[in-house]
Amino acid sequence: MNGNDGRRLNKFISDSGYCSRREADAHIAEGAVTVNGQKATLGTRVNPGDVVKVGWHRIKNAAPNKADRVYIAYNKPRGITCTTDPNVAANIVDAIRHKERIYPVGRLDNQSEGLIFLTSDGDIVNKILRVGNAHEKEYVVTVDKPIKGNFAQKMAGGIPMLGTVTKPCTVNVISDTVFKITLTQGLNRQIRRMCEYLGYEVVKLKRVRIMSVKLGTLKTGEWRNLTDKEMAKIHKAIATSDNSADVSAGIRKAPARKTSPRKKPGQPRGDRAAPGKTRGKPGGRSTGRSGAKAKSPTGKKAAGGGRRKPGRRK
Repeated sequence: MNGNDGRRLNKFISDSGYCSRREADAHIAEGAVTVNGQKATLGTRVNPGDVVKVGWHRIKNAAPNKADRVYIAYNKPRGITCTTDPNVAANIVDAIRHKERIYPVGRLDNQSEGLIFLTSDGDIVNKILRVGNAHEKEYVVTVDKPIKGNFAQKMAGGIPMLGTVTKPCTVNVISDTVFKITLTQGLNRQIRRMCEYLGYEVVKLKRVRIMSVKLGTLKTGEWRNLTDKEMAKIHKAIATSDNSADVSAGIRKAPARKTSPRKKPGQPRGDRAAPGKTRGKPGGRSTGRSGAKAKSPTGKKAAGGGRRKPGRRK
């Protein structure tokens, strides 16, 4: 099972729709994945006929079938946490209550709101999140006091944080206390930390665009399926995406600063979504959809079964 033939184990698990590649790597690293009854490693490859399990759950030996993948846009309210861990109150899976397994593409911190994608397609998660692929995300930010001086220029030019200097970005001041910012990276609580560095506190942060998809008129707490046109643009944008590049690609180092310790991976993640064109009701609940739950790898009843990596909060 460890030869050079076959599919990489993380891709095999991701292709099945069980979780993203990153989550699969986390399961493998913690020893929760077996191949033919033997504990797997990150370098394991899977050949036809191999039996792959994550905990109690057997992963189907199926080639990726993009036709049955789910891609939704959700207007996340404040107070919803971007995790599929069923032990976290107000987690994003319970908020949406989709009937199949899905997981968020990146994160918005608990007090931030706005557009976030959720999907059952692990490949697209990786391609969108890779920093080196420079996919844009746009936010409207309100701060606690009037914006003065060269605030926009400093924000746009790069701010030291977390042992790096943020990549150049676009910043436009809208009013005394409101500005728009477009990022191509996603460091932990990046916008909040950037503002704090310049002496401002964020009082409201809303993501209004990811790549070519805009939040538009989607109401807070509602979700919808991404349209064929939107998906065509996303697939075009990621067609040449580097799916294996280091997520830190393109970050400029700040030698005088010390890198903060990374958080440990989180808990198992969640249920994948089914296709359809139903717009969700406020609170993330869609018309006519049940809140069916799946079991976690440990066999415990849960809303999800994956594991999350350190966040990409704004």
